[in-house]
Amino acid sequence: MGPGIVLDSDPEGVLVAGTAAGGVTEGAASSPDRPRGGATDRGRVAPEGLSRAPAPVTVRALRRIRLQLTAWYVGTFALVLAVLGISLFSVIARQLARDLDASLHAAARAVAQAAQIREVEAVSATGGVVDAVEELTIPGRELYLFDSAGRPLTPPRADPHVISVATRAADAGVADQHFKRRDPAGDRNLQAHAEQFTLKSGKRYVAAVVADRVELEDRYAALIGAFAGAAAAALLLVAAGGWFLAGKATAPMARTLAHMRRFMADAAHELRTPVAVLRSRADVALQRERDPAAYVAALSAIGVESERIGGIVDDLLMLARADAGERPLVRRRLYLDDIVLEAVAGVRVLAERRGVELAVSEYEEAPVDADPVLLHQLVVIVLDNAIKFTPSGGRVSLRVRAEDGRAVVTVDDSGAGISAAELPFIFDRFYRGVDARSHGEGAGLGLSIARWIADAHRATIDVESTRGSGTRVTIRFPVSSAQPASR
Repeated sequence: MGPGIVLDSDPEGVLVAGTAAGGVTEGAASSPDRPRGGATDRGRVAPEGLSRAPAPVTVRALRRIRLQLTAWYVGTFALVLAVLGISLFSVIARQLARDLDASLHAAARAVAQAAQIREVEAVSATGGVVDAVEELTIPGRELYLFDSAGRPLTPPRADPHVISVATRAADAGVADQHFKRRDPAGDRNLQAHAEQFTLKSGKRYVAAVVADRVELEDRYAALIGAFAGAAAAALLLVAAGGWFLAGKATAPMARTLAHMRRFMADAAHELRTPVAVLRSRADVALQRERDPAAYVAALSAIGVESERIGGIVDDLLMLARADAGERPLVRRRLYLDDIVLEAVAGVRVLAERRGVELAVSEYEEAPVDADPVLLHQLVVIVLDNAIKFTPSGGRVSLRVRAEDGRAVVTVDDSGAGISAAELPFIFDRFYRGVDARSHGEGAGLGLSIARWIADAHRATIDVESTRGSGTRVTIRFPVSSAQPASR
């Protein structure tokens, strides 16, 4: 910041201009709505009202999407089960009906056989004859024997519906009929089958069999109950599995939205600070008449802050394009050592201004297949960070070498180092450690861009650091697919 101007932060985070000498702040006089407060160190985290504000609409929307996906899973599976159940029930119902018909046919043949036995015994027996038809019993079946005219013989009486089906069988040879019979216990659904047969003597009779369809209905009910139970259990499992899978499906979306909210909040905070400085400096400069030198100083300070805003916006734009895949790589085969020398030449002025020694301690030909613009930016970012956080009189050394066909660049500095607690977060966007906040430089986007460039080139970037012992950054590029063009 320019001389004579400091920033105070009010309880709501509004920045105002003040004097370095500790007197009455001129910005406060021109802006009475801005209360002053003690200075705070915010680091990378945006104000509470921005970065940690709940997003109930987004949460509800994601929960609604998850519920809808689960409902689709369950609905689709239920439809499949319904189609499968109806088809299965139809097939099994027809099979059960055929089994019942076959049982009635078999019972009718048994009656015919019993009638034949009765006739034979009546001819050959010398004493009393036991009626084989009367003695014949089949569990769950009512058995009848009719003469050729449809009159009941055994037993001598029959239900009118049974007589009707027997009469039709006497004329047509076979007949079937469903009917209801009223009992004290309620109506019974019965099925009758009758068929005509001829004994060896030439006499014709009609055998009739009646079965209660309740056994068929009981089997239907058991089948439906078993299938319904299995379907209900399956639907519960599908609902649980669907909820779990929907959660897995929406988790990346939730993380993306959370990242976007955090990114927007951090960006707003980082931009708000220099914008507030610009406004404050303008307020101070315009509050009263000043000499040209004061205006020049104020405009110079405004230019510095404008430059910082421009840098932040450029970095944000690059990251946004990277996230959207709108920054294609223009790869060509080149030498990493050439790119490194260009980057060193570009940052040497910064190193000299800070009193930091910048040296290339090892230099080998290292071919790579990369985007030259992004590769140059990657090396500049790493060197710029090393120089910024190395105290005056310190040293930053750089090595370029080839290891097993892989190009490797290593940057070592003699700075204060990075604590173990901060090291996992240095590539996060807008993250600034204690030293970065105390220096008051940058927006915490440089290493994020460096990581993106490295990832885009399938390179690895590793940071080793111990508090008080300096930092080492190593970038390893994949093996070049072919030899680069000649220099």
